[in-house]
Amino acid sequence: MPVAKNGRTILLGEDDLEVRSYLETALRCQGYSIEVAQDGEEVLACLRANQTPISAVVLDIIMPRRDGLEALKEIRSFNRDLPVIMISGASSALNVVDAMKNGANDFLAKPIRPDDLRKALKMALETTVLPVVSNGVEKTAGPANKQILFGTSPQMRELQDLLSEIGWSEAPVLIQGETGTGKEVLARELHACSPRAKRSILKLNCAALPSELVESELFGYERGAFTGAFEKKPGMFGLADGGTILLDEIGDMDFKLQAKLLQVLQDHEFQRLGGRDTIKVDVRVIAATHCDLEKAIAESKFREDLYYRLNVINLRVPPLRERREDILPLAEFLIRKHTAPAAPAVEIPGALRELFLNYHWPGNVRELENMVRKFVIFRSARSIEQELRVKLRRAPVNGSTAGGTAPAGEVLVSLPVLPANGELNGTPPAAPVLEQVASAKREAERAAIVGALKSTNWNRKQASVQLQIDYKALLYKMKRLSIKKERVGPQAIQTRSEASSANTEPAPAGQSSPVFARRALG
Repeated sequence: MPVAKNGRTILLGEDDLEVRSYLETALRCQGYSIEVAQDGEEVLACLRANQTPISAVVLDIIMPRRDGLEALKEIRSFNRDLPVIMISGASSALNVVDAMKNGANDFLAKPIRPDDLRKALKMALETTVLPVVSNGVEKTAGPANKQILFGTSPQMRELQDLLSEIGWSEAPVLIQGETGTGKEVLARELHACSPRAKRSILKLNCAALPSELVESELFGYERGAFTGAFEKKPGMFGLADGGTILLDEIGDMDFKLQAKLLQVLQDHEFQRLGGRDTIKVDVRVIAATHCDLEKAIAESKFREDLYYRLNVINLRVPPLRERREDILPLAEFLIRKHTAPAAPAVEIPGALRELFLNYHWPGNVRELENMVRKFVIFRSARSIEQELRVKLRRAPVNGSTAGGTAPAGEVLVSLPVLPANGELNGTPPAAPVLEQVASAKREAERAAIVGALKSTNWNRKQASVQLQIDYKALLYKMKRLSIKKERVGPQAIQTRSEASSANTEPAPAGQSSPVFARRALG
């Protein structure tokens, strides 16, 4: 069965005949047309001949006559926009750093899986600004559907206008907004509008990793810095030299690590873990968070000096419920995005449109995208309409418009809050509902872990088996929840011994059983 062409041509520079044939076959199966070259000289000659428009270059590092890195430097001297993906069987950290510093869009280590190559090309081609020819004049086209992606509401138009004003700046930017509002999209657009657009932008989610791993990912480490450090590894600040780093969820960064980040922002230098050499870097930092950093400062969870260093330019991405005129255009854009090319188009029925506009969207654009994907898959609005109606009957959460000012033409229904004692009370709780849920979850998790540790006489390995979680995960959770071994006096030991001997009695109130522990941690 012939493969449909996608209209793009890839220039493949690879000297090994077997590898070249394998990659050529993989690319043709993905719909690309292929031009091949055996070394760097042939790659450059093909590009300069300009007989066939080349959409991207896949370039091996080690080749005869002129290697891939030299060819990459030459390509960047006359074409800064052409996507170039470097490949190599000798994928050392030094090769990766050299490739990214010289303008490569991505780096793949051999052996290369076709799916990895497909994803790398898709990413490079989607983020590249391509020339558009109109009446013989070449112009630069902005990202496709940019207006739809950001929205047409006054708040989002103001943000779009700010991009061109602050994009050229080297100043740090702090982006704040609820989860799912599109903070990362805004950060990447800022990078694309900056003089660093030809360099890479690297992202690290500070909440996804323990603080020790965040530090090694940011700054790298020397060989022998800790157990398992068998070779030197460059960190993101080293890899992003000349480019941009996006620190997502900066509000969840460990307090001690914030001091080292502050040093990089002030002095533009750092030291790797286990290293003595001071490394100078030129990196622009964009930070994003859903947290209230001023409240975190008051609670001594975030450094005030780091806040003012990051908060040179502050951008707030409004939640979706504050810009309801963007909901339907965004939904239609996401339908086009997730509909297969050969599949028939689907339209949003009137009832679902009305529900989209009335729903408060606590998950913002991310939640809207999930709903749209479900709609595209099932191609039926009935289940989605029913789900949204159920959610609308519940009390709105996450600061939604209930209890606030309703947009024109809308009627808001305030639902009573049912507190823990079961009595109806019209007054809202002291803290937002989601904060109460998160706090209750932390307390339950802490109680479960402490209960398991006490039942094993604070043997952490036995406790991890009892809780059915990894040992290292237990250590991380103990550190995050500030769980330390209790000092037990002689009287307490005697009391605990008497309690354990009476095994026929029920467990004391508040003591966590293994079943409860597993539920709390699950």
